[in-house]
Amino acid sequence: MIKSLSNAQMREADQYTIKTLGVPSLTLMERAGYAIAAEAEKALNYLQLNEALIVCGGGNNGGDGFVVARLLKERGVEVSILCLAEKFSPDCLAMKEKYTGEILKVIPRRRYPFIVDCIFGTGLSRAVEGEELALIDFINSCEAFVLSVDIPSGLNGDNGVVMGKCVQATHTVTIGEYKNGLILNDGGDISGAVKRVDIGIDTTKIKDCALIAEDRDIVLLFPERKRNTHKGNYGKVSIIAGSKAYVGAALLATMSALKTGAGYTELCVPAGLFNVYAGKIPEAILTCFQGEESFIFCEKDLKNLLKSQCIAFGMGVGVSHENYKIIKYLLENYTGKLLLDADALNSLSKYGVEILKTKKCSVLLTPHIKEFSHLTNIPVSKIEENGVEIINRFTKEYQVAVLLKSATSILCGEG
Repeated sequence: MIKSLSNAQMREADQYTIKTLGVPSLTLMERAGYAIAAEAEKALNYLQLNEALIVCGGGNNGGDGFVVARLLKERGVEVSILCLAEKFSPDCLAMKEKYTGEILKVIPRRRYPFIVDCIFGTGLSRAVEGEELALIDFINSCEAFVLSVDIPSGLNGDNGVVMGKCVQATHTVTIGEYKNGLILNDGGDISGAVKRVDIGIDTTKIKDCALIAEDRDIVLLFPERKRNTHKGNYGKVSIIAGSKAYVGAALLATMSALKTGAGYTELCVPAGLFNVYAGKIPEAILTCFQGEESFIFCEKDLKNLLKSQCIAFGMGVGVSHENYKIIKYLLENYTGKLLLDADALNSLSKYGVEILKTKKCSVLLTPHIKEFSHLTNIPVSKIEENGVEIINRFTKEYQVAVLLKSATSILCGEG
């Protein structure tokens, strides 16, 4: 797992390193500059270029840029700095004074093939405007190879939302740890290829941060399959899904369960649709529940599923009070693992999410953003801006796990 921090968490780690461990902030800035300059030099060599424009702001991100410019200049690269700032942080000013080359104070008319973006770091919390907006427009108009420092300027470091305008990076060198904004919402498209560099910022005291799952982490979730086994060794999953309007959802859910390794797999469908599903997935048991075109609550049907290790409900079932009664029965009587998706979530939203607090089973909800908006009565835009915190609150209140599905999915909750 790879750590991913919020802006506040990264600041906390930065201050801990400086104030408690005694590493001077200028030392960290020098280290960042060396790491970024090394990446810039690699890219310049690959592109067979020997010219770079460094665009600096007046904060510490700009300070990193002045270090990069100095180091590239020492290595024989033809360097120009563009900086429109009039106020500077103390560290940025110190690095500016160490740079001996010319600093452009007017946006040039020519295009540059290679640009290092050091206008803003992760601290940006307002819409970009004025001269800074003009700088971003200039960078994007050059159609250059753009290396952004820490995070593309104009991208919110917490949520990946563009703050009005944003630099489109080819490559981003992020300092210390990944930032949530590089991963969420538009972050993945804006940031290009992302490389993390370690400059000695101690993040070990940050305990409640997000983790990015890699392929090797996912592999560990699946136990080794032995040869001398049968389907009964790999658990039983019962899928309650489908209606006349949404036939495909049940088939796709069942095929997914089989592909990911479920052993004894059962698809439960309304009796009136038996002929629609018969023979479609011969590996799965097909069970008929009460109902013609959609499910009707029947305790006898549900009682037969209570020994399954996992029950999944909601894919393509439609929104109804009958389905809400099915959810309520399972929450109050089932002790395994219950996955609620799609119309199970929409039924909860319509008839009352509070019944989640009556559960005896482990519950995983798998909403996309709009479904989660309905569950929480929080607008989609607010979830996009602050999804990690909102999901944390929801999972703690209802003691469930939530997989919020989007371009980047967020998984949160116990177990």
